[in-house]
Amino acid sequence: MKKKIAVFTTGWCSEILSQFLSGVQKALKDSGTDLFLFLCYPTYVDKPSVKHGELNIFTLPDLKQFDGMIIFGSGLNFLTELEKLISRGKQAGIPIIIQGAHHDDTYYIGSDNYVATRDMCRHLQDKHGVRKIIFLAGTVDSFDSEFRLKAVKDHLDEAGHSEDLVEVFYTKWENALANKYISDYCKAGRPLPDAFICANDGLAMETCVSLNANGYKVPEDVIVTGFDFIDDSQIFDPSIASVDQCFEPMGHECGNLWLDLTSGITRDKSVVIPCEFIPGESCDCYDFRNSDKVRRRVGRENFSNRTMTNYFNRKLHLIDSTILSCLTYQEFKDDVNRLLTENHDYEGDSFHILLDPNFGLSIYDSNIKLRKNGYSNYVEVLYSTEDGKEYGEAQFRSRELIPGYNGEGPNHLYVFLPIHEADEAYGYLIFRDCLDKVANHFLQTYQNRMGLVLDKFRHSLSLDLLNKRLIELMRKDPLTNVNNRTAYEDKEKRLQSEINMESNLKFAIAMFDVNSLKLINDNRGHDAGDAYLVRACRLICNVFKHSPVYRIGGDEFVAVLDGGDYEKRDELMAEIRSRMNPYTDSMPLPLDYISIACGMAVFDPQNDRTVQDIVKRADEEMYKNKAEIKAG
Repeated sequence: MKKKIAVFTTGWCSEILSQFLSGVQKALKDSGTDLFLFLCYPTYVDKPSVKHGELNIFTLPDLKQFDGMIIFGSGLNFLTELEKLISRGKQAGIPIIIQGAHHDDTYYIGSDNYVATRDMCRHLQDKHGVRKIIFLAGTVDSFDSEFRLKAVKDHLDEAGHSEDLVEVFYTKWENALANKYISDYCKAGRPLPDAFICANDGLAMETCVSLNANGYKVPEDVIVTGFDFIDDSQIFDPSIASVDQCFEPMGHECGNLWLDLTSGITRDKSVVIPCEFIPGESCDCYDFRNSDKVRRRVGRENFSNRTMTNYFNRKLHLIDSTILSCLTYQEFKDDVNRLLTENHDYEGDSFHILLDPNFGLSIYDSNIKLRKNGYSNYVEVLYSTEDGKEYGEAQFRSRELIPGYNGEGPNHLYVFLPIHEADEAYGYLIFRDCLDKVANHFLQTYQNRMGLVLDKFRHSLSLDLLNKRLIELMRKDPLTNVNNRTAYEDKEKRLQSEINMESNLKFAIAMFDVNSLKLINDNRGHDAGDAYLVRACRLICNVFKHSPVYRIGGDEFVAVLDGGDYEKRDELMAEIRSRMNPYTDSMPLPLDYISIACGMAVFDPQNDRTVQDIVKRADEEMYKNKAEIKAG
């Protein structure tokens, strides 16, 4: 059995994340270890409910089932989530390695941002005479961003020019905020600094775009630098002066660190990888690297990437049209499964879509709610293949994470992505061995589109069903004025949803079958039979005063016992049986004659998975009682 490492981060730093994971995989290639990447895409400007829905994927794994955990801190700047993950890792007793952020009692691996940033500052000062600087930071709680800012401040302090740091603006890692800041800055007529130093390459490229839109050129009017040395920044015009943090070597060292820790080898708590400042066109340096060579390479790759993107978009449109054309939940399940069975070239032979069991139930009843914290104990298998083998069960235990996983064979990378609407969990996706799809944001696009189309389908079908309900019979039985079968079926769904949610549920189901109805109908007429049913129903309601009663057939009734009736269920069943007339199959009968066969079953959370499990036992008890009544 292979070992397992849980990896947690967001996917916005996709290129450096894929480089880092590639390095980890290379270090672990001979170790028999699978990586389980729990990935999401929250932003600081998201509504809290949306952010919660994304980050909920981190709650999925039981870390006691893992042999270690890695947190890619360069992509995870949510301090509260970081603390939660560290706490869970400590409780599980597994090695915790954090990339890019120091934390007590964990192992740290990172690059020497500080030295490289100071090298950048010296280059800007000595080569280009830079004095006045504006620093576009990430977030206040980002270790990487703050450490780079500290390096800038320390350089200026030592040079006796601390006042040259004109301003620090926190972008929250949002390019749109950087764009707005630059635009507002220029429109205000403020003098440009000598340089904008940006906390990553994305902010640097956005700064160049915004400056150009406001009539300024880089580097002619102002210098711009970035951080991370990603491919996009290398082919950008101008190519961004940046710091290569060597993420693949960092990942390789991270993998080696974990191997040593699991082998009992003592290691320092902190491992720092050297990184390098690389001048570029954005700081007016054209002779340090051949940016045109990189641009030509990327240009050649664009054709195949464009072809893949076109195919990918067609697949997404096909999924959309397939789901939105379905008129029932069962049709939805069948059609999606058939679509992916026939064509899963993009998804691969190991791909899974797992839905919360209440997703389908909530379509038919708006009172049924979906989980907002964590995932249900059992999830519904919408589509699942592992190594091309289809998973045969309708449900799957979510704590086991991957249907069909056996922990054998070559090493793999599994990527888990949440499906949700706001903070309601719809389920999750699993891709395998897809670093290229992490790097190009295809996974994020797939996840986002799947969430949108499922939400649209759910609400569309719910509205359609609601309209149909408006023209159905009222929920009350017209003869007895108790709830009818439609109301009972809704009650069953709500009970099932609570069973799925593993709530502290206590209830019992009592089944009733009215005896001798045919005898009365045949001898006294149907009016007398109707009056007999009303008397029988009134008796049931008088005994079970605090429980909903349903007429589910001609002579069949059901009561769902909870609260006080549940606590006194045995006493009440004895009472109703004591108030019956003796069974007879011949006339005449007393005018107030009532004979009812009764059976009851109590919900057992240890063994009952469905409402039908309880109904079946109650029905069996009722028929036993009917036999006893007839036997006299």
